Amino acid sequence: MTIYQATASAPVNIACIKYWGKRDTKLILPTNSSLSVTLNQDHLRSTTTSRADPNFTSDHLWLNGKEEEIKPGGRTATCITEMKRLRKLEVEDQDPSAPPLSTWRVHIASYNNFPTAAGLASSASGFAALVASLAHLYELPVSPSTLSLIARQGSGSACRSLYGGYVAWEMGTKPDGSDSLAIQVAPESHWPDIHALICVVSDDKKGTSSTSGMQRTVETSSLLQHRIAHVVPQRMKDITKAIQERDFDTFARITMTDSNQFHAVALDTEPPIFYMNDVSRAIIAVIVEYNRVSLASGGGYKAAYTYDAGPNAVIYAPAQNMKEIVSLVTYYFPQTTDSFKDVFGLFSGTGAEGSLVEGFNENVAKKFGVGAVKGLIHTNVGDGPRKLGEGEALLGDDGLPSAIPA
Repeated sequence: MTIYQATASAPVNIACIKYWGKRDTKLILPTNSSLSVTLNQDHLRSTTTSRADPNFTSDHLWLNGKEEEIKPGGRTATCITEMKRLRKLEVEDQDPSAPPLSTWRVHIASYNNFPTAAGLASSASGFAALVASLAHLYELPVSPSTLSLIARQGSGSACRSLYGGYVAWEMGTKPDGSDSLAIQVAPESHWPDIHALICVVSDDKKGTSSTSGMQRTVETSSLLQHRIAHVVPQRMKDITKAIQERDFDTFARITMTDSNQFHAVALDTEPPIFYMNDVSRAIIAVIVEYNRVSLASGGGYKAAYTYDAGPNAVIYAPAQNMKEIVSLVTYYFPQTTDSFKDVFGLFSGTGAEGSLVEGFNENVAKKFGVGAVKGLIHTNVGDGPRKLGEGEALLGDDGLPSAIPA
């Protein structure tokens, strides 16, 4: 008996131009376009196995080993239904001899190798991996942009995780959402020099979810309306040009400015939303001072911070600056031996030791204790979803979760 099963992994992406606000909450159509960097899934990823079987009596989903309810009309159910529709349209209607997988129930097991709901875009990689695995299961002859239309209905940001490198989510204008999709601005090979340091300030679940927070902002913030109409369109053009020209100074300025404005919009919401905390703000002060020292000596920007809807910092920088950045961060936010994995060998296995660069004003931030930043993740720009082999499947022979990957 043939087993119809496929496994895929998908990456996290972190936005430089933020998506915040929906003009259609069911289809997840955004109020503005956005742009992100896809991070290396060797370090941060969601892995999903999907299986279709005529003997399954209902669709089932397990996330990190725990069964999750698939609510009728909910986001997961919508993605599964849309993928089945594509299977019928693109494969079974074209080839009557093709197995009728679109009519069979599916079992899906997914695993994130990082904390869920902690501001690290787990829903983005999760829904991208779901759609990618179903696309392989159903042998769909469609582009990542087409798949992004479906992933978007699971989690808006997920559409950007269907590509590697530098990715724009075009907001579109059509009411049915058919032009609200992801496109690749540049592959990771175009500008592979960009690295990212994620400072995990908190891995707790957020007090205000992105979904509820952004809708409150849409309803109450006048600053958001200004951002939508007058700010984001030009920033999208400028940062796209900066990426294509590998212009880090412009990329850094826009990334930091847009992060600041996103959190200003959250503050302009009624009642106000606070995603950053004192540690988050101290990291900003350290990066601002690091850039000031460089600019004062005639150099350019050396790093760019950005924050999604949470307290965790993502610091983008050219690879050559990352050792200094890790040293600065660990000077103010000391780490334990196991809270920073030196995957790029910057410190020759000795672990990061905090120090300041010449001319740095030590008083821009206070020193925090161990645990203020719970961990550091050093990664870089990476590729889009990968098809994995059967040896990495998360479902056993019985169609139930079998293993948690290493």
